[in-house]
Amino acid sequence: MKIQFSKYQGAGNDFVLIDNRNGAFDKHNNELVRTLCDRRFGIGGDGLMLLQYRENFDFEMVYYNADGAEGTMCGNGGRCIVAFARDLNLISSQTDFLAVDGPHSAEIAGDQVNLGMIDVHQVNRDGEAYVLNTGSPHYILKVENLDKLDVYREGYAIRNNETYGDEGINVNFIEAEGDGYFVRTFERGVEDETFACGTGATAAAMAMAIDKDLKGQITIPIRVLGGQLYISFFREGNSFTSVYLKGPANFVFKGEIEITK
Repeated sequence: MKIQFSKYQGAGNDFVLIDNRNGAFDKHNNELVRTLCDRRFGIGGDGLMLLQYRENFDFEMVYYNADGAEGTMCGNGGRCIVAFARDLNLISSQTDFLAVDGPHSAEIAGDQVNLGMIDVHQVNRDGEAYVLNTGSPHYILKVENLDKLDVYREGYAIRNNETYGDEGINVNFIEAEGDGYFVRTFERGVEDETFACGTGATAAAMAMAIDKDLKGQITIPIRVLGGQLYISFFREGNSFTSVYLKGPANFVFKGEIEITK
C-alpha cells in the first residue's frame, strides 16, 4: 500500500499529514499510525493527522499521538493542518474546521497561523502546580534554571504518578524570561520532551495570568525550544475566553511511502 503524505512543523512540533477526504486511510489502524510516526522505521513525527471531509466545515482534523492512539487536541497540529489545508487549496486566509474538542477558527498570514482555542473555565491546583485543560490536560509548574532541567526525568515522574498515571497528563515547566516566559514540555503519547506544545503553551500562559493576577485582554509571549508562540485571551476570574494560539506553521517536505505489512 502506498501512502502520500506531507510533513509540517510548528515551532519544532512535527507532524505527518494525510489528505484523507477519500477515506482510503484506515483511521482505526493504530499500528500503521505508530509505524509512520517512528523516526527510524517510518517517516517520523510527534504525531499524525488526517484531514477529512466534514459537512458544514472546511474539513475535520483527526489527530493521533506518536504512539498510534487517537489523541486529544493538539494546538501546533491544528496550526499545521490549517497550513496544509491552504496548500491543498481548500481554504485561503481563513477557515472553520472541526477537531476532537469542537469547532475551531483560524487565520493565516504568511507562515503565521492564529488558531482559535477552546474557552477554559476551570483551573485546579496540585501543590504549587496549576492543572487545566486547554483541549488536552496540562500540569504547569514554575521552576528555576529551566535550561538545565532534566525534563524527561521530571516530566515522566509526574505524568506517571498515582494522580495522573492512568490517563496521563502533559507536564510543562515554566520560567519567566524578558516580557514573557520559557516553557519546556513532556508530552504524553510521545512520552518524551517535544520542541513545542501548543495546548501546553496556552495552558502555561493562563496559569501565569492567574499567578501574576493579570486581568482583561492579555497577550503573553511563550518561547519554546522550537521557536516563539503568542497566546492571547480575555481573563475574568478563572474564565478564559477569546483564546488564540499564534505561531509559525511550515511545510517541510512531501512524499510517498510504501507499507508492506
